[in-house]
Amino acid sequence: MMKKKILVLGAGLVGGPIALDLAADEIFEVTVADLNKNRLALLSDKGMDTLQLDAADAQGLSDVLKDYRIVVNATPGFIGFRVLRNCIEAGKDVIDIAFYPENPFDLNEPATEKGVKVICDMGVAPGMSNLLTGYAASKLSKTDTVKIYVGGLPKIRQLPWEYKAVFSPADVIEEYTRPARVVENGHIVVKEPLTEIELLDFERPGTLEAFNSDGLRSLLFTIKAENMVEKTLRYPGYTEKIKLLAQNGFLSNEKLDVNGIPIAPIDLTAKLLFDQWKLKPGEEDITVMRIEVSGTDNHGHKKQYIYDLYDEYDLSQGVHSMARTTGYSASMAVRALAANLIKPSGIIVPEQLGEDDEVVSFILNGLKQRGITYEETINEI
Repeated sequence: MMKKKILVLGAGLVGGPIALDLAADEIFEVTVADLNKNRLALLSDKGMDTLQLDAADAQGLSDVLKDYRIVVNATPGFIGFRVLRNCIEAGKDVIDIAFYPENPFDLNEPATEKGVKVICDMGVAPGMSNLLTGYAASKLSKTDTVKIYVGGLPKIRQLPWEYKAVFSPADVIEEYTRPARVVENGHIVVKEPLTEIELLDFERPGTLEAFNSDGLRSLLFTIKAENMVEKTLRYPGYTEKIKLLAQNGFLSNEKLDVNGIPIAPIDLTAKLLFDQWKLKPGEEDITVMRIEVSGTDNHGHKKQYIYDLYDEYDLSQGVHSMARTTGYSASMAVRALAANLIKPSGIIVPEQLGEDDEVVSFILNGLKQRGITYEETINEI
């Protein structure tokens, strides 16, 4: 049997585990590409085929893409959209987790013309949050409410922040400064981030607080719901600490003159928090998510679908939970693509995959085999 050749662009905390997971499947021949030699060396030591490549170099990327059937775009957000466009122009199917600010549907026409399948935002949130929302909504004739709560947290709480990140502090802080789009009474409404705090109880890890964040992305336009919100989860008390920074100018982009040097306070804040928020080797993280979708089914009954996820750092593999839950969602989407379970070409978002029971079952079962389990509860309300 001829192996399917996969190129993973990005060897970071998420790209690396994706490459290793796919390489364990005998039907794939996987190469991981990155500009950073040190990242590649870590994967090469584990038997991975690696390639040093600047994915932002359109010609260099185009030359490399010729040899591969499917591409995983795990590049940083600031180049992710350009990289995706170049992959589409090369006629490659893509699983995309670059999470850039641009609208992926702007690339739907060229993707459709090329006849390629491009699954965007296929991580945990966005990603599985979208897929399961789409799945639940497909079982309802009318969707009333969608609530998504998600957070990556350190397993062990340490003052003052009780927070650690697998992503850069600059990306995390952007979540605290970008206005949050929600849906109220069928209309998109913009709210301040870090607002409308509520406390939620989970079996594990206990009580967490949730605040508005701009995480609905494509759901704003694909799911017809009366009310829809995504909130970020943190340990209680965290939001007030971030608000204190924001209210005193520490998250401002407006540059100040400091001894003749123009400095944006947010850049200094990110620099100071980098070491405090960075997960050190061996430090364990957890991922917590709850999705609630309520509405009316085809028989006129009021129903609520709830999906709960609790995941921990993988001690045996040394893989962070956020990397597992994000990366393995993408790698299962690669497998669904390779198995020809995904039919339409063009730009596809996970909630559209959620309308296909076979695809949903395939991805959920694959994640469960990797120790990532979404618990489903269906309530009559």
